Amino acid sequence: MRIRIRHEVRHRLEPNLRTATATIRVTPRNHVGQHILRWSLDIVPDCRIYPQEDAFGNLTHTFSLEGPGEHITLLAEGEVETQDTSGIVRGTVERFPASFFRRQTDLTTPSEDLTALAEEVTKTGEDDLGRMHALMALIAERFDEVEGEGAVPAAADVAEKLVGTSAGLSQVFTCVARLVGVPARQVSGYAAEEGTMGAARQWAEAYLPKIGWVGFDSGRCLCATDAYVRLAVGLDSLGVAPIRALGATTVVEVKAKDTTLPTRGSQNQSQG
Repeated sequence: MRIRIRHEVRHRLEPNLRTATATIRVTPRNHVGQHILRWSLDIVPDCRIYPQEDAFGNLTHTFSLEGPGEHITLLAEGEVETQDTSGIVRGTVERFPASFFRRQTDLTTPSEDLTALAEEVTKTGEDDLGRMHALMALIAERFDEVEGEGAVPAAADVAEKLVGTSAGLSQVFTCVARLVGVPARQVSGYAAEEGTMGAARQWAEAYLPKIGWVGFDSGRCLCATDAYVRLAVGLDSLGVAPIRALGATTVVEVKAKDTTLPTRGSQNQSQG
C-alpha cells in the first residue's frame, strides 16, 4: 500500500512568552514492511530544526523560537510504502532488550480492574500469542473507543470507565500484557482507513520470543496491517507523544490516505 500523509498542528503560545522550545516525533523511519518514499518537516515561523534520536531510537527533532509570538504551525507530510506483515515488526532500531518493556510507568500502574483483567487473560490457557489475541479481543468487546486529542489518562482510569481513545486502550493492553509477563510497549503512528481521511493513532506491540514484536490495535481488534505507518515507540503514551513542551493545541489536522490504485484483498492476521 502507498499511504500519503499530511499532519498539521497549530499551537497557540502563552501570552508574552519569550522562548518556545519543543521536541517532536513526527518522522517515521524504514523497517521491514515500511519504506519512506519522501518526507518533509516544516515549521512556521522559520527556525533551525535539530534532528536527533531519542533513547528508544525514534527519530526526533528539536527546535527553539524566540518570541514574542502567538502561534506555531508544524507541518509534516510525505508518502510511505507499506506491506502487510500480519502485524509482525522486524528490522527496527532496538536500543533495549525486550525485558526492558516489562516495567510499568505512572500511566500504566496496575489497578484492581487491570489486575482482574490480567487474571482473566491468564486463565484462557493459551500460549503467549494466544493470550495477547485474547487480551485484544476482551478490550475490544468491553471498552468503547472515542476520538480525542490532548493528555491521555492513566490505564487505571480508562479501565474504570471502560472508555478511552486509541492511546488509552493501548495503555490498558500494555499494562495487562506486562502483568502476565509479556513485554509490551506503546506505538504512535498513522492509520489509513477506506472511506475516511485516516488519522493519527496509537496501538501496542507485544514481544513474543518465537516471533518478535507484534502490533495489536485493541480499539479495532486487529493486528497492525499495511494501513498502519509506525512513528515511535515508548513505555507509555507520554513517551510517544508527537509534540512535547508547547502551549495549548488549537488545531490538529491529520490525513492518511491510501493512494494505491488496485483494490486490496482480505488481510491475513495469523502470526503462527
